[in-house]
Amino acid sequence: MREVVIVDSVRTGLAKSFRGSFNMTRPDVMLAHCIDALLDRNPALDPALVDDNIVGAASHDGYQGMNIGRTSVILSKYPITVSGLSLNRYCSSGLQSIAIAANQIASGFADVITAGGVEQVTLTQGKSNSEGLLNEQIAKTAPGIYMPMGQTAEVVAKRYKVSRESQDEVAYQSQIRTARAQKEGLFKDEIVPMKTTYMEVDKATGETKHIETVVDRDECNRPSTTLEGLAALKPVFDPEHGTVTAGNSSQLSDGASMTLVMAADMAEKLGLQPLAYFRGFTVAGCNPDEMGIGPVFSVPKLLQRAKLKIDQIDLIELNEAFASQVVYCRDQLGITMDQLNVNGGSISIGHPYGMTGSRLTGHLCRELKRQKKRYGMVTMCIGGGMGASGLFEAC
Repeated sequence: MREVVIVDSVRTGLAKSFRGSFNMTRPDVMLAHCIDALLDRNPALDPALVDDNIVGAASHDGYQGMNIGRTSVILSKYPITVSGLSLNRYCSSGLQSIAIAANQIASGFADVITAGGVEQVTLTQGKSNSEGLLNEQIAKTAPGIYMPMGQTAEVVAKRYKVSRESQDEVAYQSQIRTARAQKEGLFKDEIVPMKTTYMEVDKATGETKHIETVVDRDECNRPSTTLEGLAALKPVFDPEHGTVTAGNSSQLSDGASMTLVMAADMAEKLGLQPLAYFRGFTVAGCNPDEMGIGPVFSVPKLLQRAKLKIDQIDLIELNEAFASQVVYCRDQLGITMDQLNVNGGSISIGHPYGMTGSRLTGHLCRELKRQKKRYGMVTMCIGGGMGASGLFEAC
């Protein structure tokens, strides 16, 4: 098996859905912007050497339809000879794209693949074709698969007695850590500024205007967050007895990310300095109504196959879909806060479903190098009742 490396990973800044800076920007345009940035940052790579372009997303209708893995190639600086693939494993789609790319390269049937994901929530959420979506048999035997994600977060909180206080503490830490990381410029290398135009609506009059801007940072962080402020928020999904709020859930956001995956010998030949080695990927299933605990099953599977223990993993990016599932997974897996989401997570940064796995990979690989650590893991829960985990080793 060939060694596979992560050479580079880039992303857009993350904009708030509906009222943020990407509310008029097409997802295929965001992807092409990221692809072109990878080429610009790695001029030794001849675009004709790229074997495939793999893109994950949680929705493949409308703006994200027509095999967006291929349409983003057409919009980019890639030659027409570069193919494209689209896939969906919901919130792990970006990581899944990287894993498919890595395994294809490891097998010897590709040398260079760009892989990542996108989600344009503003332009796609609630607009997908739902005709024939409900399978009556599944609705009877596993109704949780159709449950809104926020309700599954409430199931996890109630079933496993995850307190409101512990959820708010995770959310608070996420906001504070992201604010510090932004101030220290720790996201600067991964974000490629993008010129765009967004629509602003006057709440009083309903009048709209188009504003040109440059998205060069994440828009979702709330640095002034306090535990008292979080405690004052009302539950969203179970107003009477719930604990899941807007403050301890990931934010709806728009963005894209692409990662340059390559055979180690090809990177050496081209004189490129990789960030990390790809060391493995696992997935596992769980009950759909508690989908948030998926990492509890995929992480041990990964560690067993890699012959490692959790305390040997220096840094862990566990996607913050909801604080309730982060708390449960953290405690069940024995993850310390020194390992976990050291620069914040999706609660404070944002979570465009299909791109998050690629964003987490790029940030993890950089942070391993910055801290001079060895092993890092990316893991997340997945709609439908699954978990996914990827292992990386610093070069």
